[in-house]
Amino acid sequence: MPFYEKKNFSYRFKMKKVHIISDTNKKSLKIKNFLSNKIKSSSLKKSSLIIVIGGDGFMLQTLKKNYKLKKPFYGINSGNYGFLMNRFNKDNTYKKIFHAKKINISPLTMNVKTKTGSTKKGIAINEVSILRQSRQAASLEINQGKKKIIKELISDGVLVSTPAGSTAYNLSVHGPILSLNSKKLSISPISPFRPRRWKGKIVGDKTKIAIKNLNPKKRPISAVADNIEVRNAKKIIIKTNHRIKFNLLYDQNRSLQKKIKIEQLRKETS
Repeated sequence: MPFYEKKNFSYRFKMKKVHIISDTNKKSLKIKNFLSNKIKSSSLKKSSLIIVIGGDGFMLQTLKKNYKLKKPFYGINSGNYGFLMNRFNKDNTYKKIFHAKKINISPLTMNVKTKTGSTKKGIAINEVSILRQSRQAASLEINQGKKKIIKELISDGVLVSTPAGSTAYNLSVHGPILSLNSKKLSISPISPFRPRRWKGKIVGDKTKIAIKNLNPKKRPISAVADNIEVRNAKKIIIKTNHRIKFNLLYDQNRSLQKKIKIEQLRKETS
């Protein structure tokens, strides 16, 4: 199954089967109260659509908590940039949701073996970040399946990003912006010291990426799946989980693919 699947038809739903989830800040609650007066809310399990009000962080949290329901999510931004969200407009909210386009996104799975021997797991919609845990730079070996990408990377860490997350932390560390339908992942170094000129690598989304801490005693690292951190990581296995599908709804003129394209053009002209 493809990493990104776009539907060519408008997603239709019955307004009586909508469930609204909101962050707890004042702006989010104000939007929730407005929508609750316009839309009849249903229970989470009986709903055919989930409206999420908040910022990107709250959307990521909500998706991970409720993805097993296999229902579409329509995000309304009440935060700052809101890359995963849609703009709120009192005048045509109903119409925008009714005509929203659906895309399917598969996340990364992260399996971490710690220096104590325990194994911990996590999923990431945007990226998995491997970060130094002390003042010492990280010493990392990176493999793509059976192929060694880099024997030793001395850096503040490394980042494995999905196309959906390539405009987030990945862009901040000068990683490439990936198209949603590229079927690729980006591996980007964070402040590399040796080799200084290594700019990272783009790999297929069916690849299994293994990152090993070459010096866990002196140079401890943590592994972070979006916002879930595992400390004292010894070895991290990262791959796309095509069995999980996050169903996201976007306004017709503000699709996630279009937002990524805009960021690509900005980077090219900057």
